[in-house]
Amino acid sequence: MSEVSANTRLTAVRILTSVVKDGKSLGDLLRAAQESMDVRDAALLQELTFGVSRWSYRLEALLKPLQKKPLRNKDTDVKILLWTALYEILYMRTPDYAVVDSYAGLTHKIRKRWARGFLNATLREFLRQQPELIEKIDADSASRHSMPEWIHQAISSDWPDNAESIYLASNKRAPLVLRVNETQINRSEYQSALEKESLGSRPADLGQSALVLESSIRVTALPGFAAGQFSVQDSSAQLAASLVDPKPGERVLDACAAPGGKTGHLLELESDITLIAIDNEAHRLARVEENLSRLKLSADCRCADAGDLQQWWDEKPFDAILLDAPCSALGVLRRHPDIRLLRRKTDIAALAKQQLQLLIALWQTLKPGGRLIYATCSVLKQENERTIENFLGSVENSHEQLIKAEWGIQCQYGRQILPGQYDSDGFYYAILVKNKL
Repeated sequence: MSEVSANTRLTAVRILTSVVKDGKSLGDLLRAAQESMDVRDAALLQELTFGVSRWSYRLEALLKPLQKKPLRNKDTDVKILLWTALYEILYMRTPDYAVVDSYAGLTHKIRKRWARGFLNATLREFLRQQPELIEKIDADSASRHSMPEWIHQAISSDWPDNAESIYLASNKRAPLVLRVNETQINRSEYQSALEKESLGSRPADLGQSALVLESSIRVTALPGFAAGQFSVQDSSAQLAASLVDPKPGERVLDACAAPGGKTGHLLELESDITLIAIDNEAHRLARVEENLSRLKLSADCRCADAGDLQQWWDEKPFDAILLDAPCSALGVLRRHPDIRLLRRKTDIAALAKQQLQLLIALWQTLKPGGRLIYATCSVLKQENERTIENFLGSVENSHEQLIKAEWGIQCQYGRQILPGQYDSDGFYYAILVKNKL
């Protein structure tokens, strides 16, 4: 690994501090910081922030025995300095002396000069005890896989036979996956365009338009970006629009649409539909509109709470609804490692309640005979098949339509793709049909 600059390290520490202390999204902070960086520094910043987020619970477990008492909340930035330094030692092969000196030197940049001696002593003590500490900490599965205990237990409880593979897949680096816009260019043609730029790719195991790149690259540098020849979307997420299967002339709702990947895909599959896309955050809805514009597509985008029908619904029923519901996102930990720092155990029951409320509210807008495709990027049954079970038990004019597919795992209701299956993210799908009068 090339030498990491002090500025990149400092930026990483500040971003991670905002994630841990203020609950900010790593993706949003990283995008803003990378805009003013060259390609090399941007890549190094992503390596540090993603890597520390991914391994944060293991890093903290390794450091805990070396500290007499926990750092105070106001000194979260000092904790992040320690995490980031330890990450470089363990995962980036930066020389130990360079890491200790560099991070000790950053204490004055965060205006914590008192922490220089503390950081120096803690890291040097870790280096002395490293083999014994690692052996002890890694004997515990949750610490070894860098999982909060509650996430580790929830996955183990729901998927006892698959838990280990889920943990391992959740800590791998996610590949860059594209969805080729086949209204402009087919997959093999776009693969040839990549080859001309010496960029290797392969067709994904899921998704008829999906390509997996052999190496990551800045998306805007890929051929055809400005022309809208592709979108970035994991292959398991590309199944959503296909399950909706829009038909000419249909009226379709994309609820909770941001950032717009599925919105664009619906229109790529069938342009002759009336598509309404809703999101309750204006800045996220703006990303939907930007993505559609680049793809040379358009939809009726509305900023509203999808569950509050009075805000947006004109009482014209829909033939099909895609509800990509708010969820814990534990199926996409490999792609969004900060989720393990942001999500709390108490969130799950609240999310399941919100999911059921959205289903019941949106059901009123669906035509008799119409279909609602329910999707989450979670692996927890409470958010997935239990939510569908609760819905079917609450709404009489509904039934589940079995998804006939070879991918994923057939659940009591719906199908589940686990993280790492088909080299994809974890996703859950169910199809609900409104009984005809």
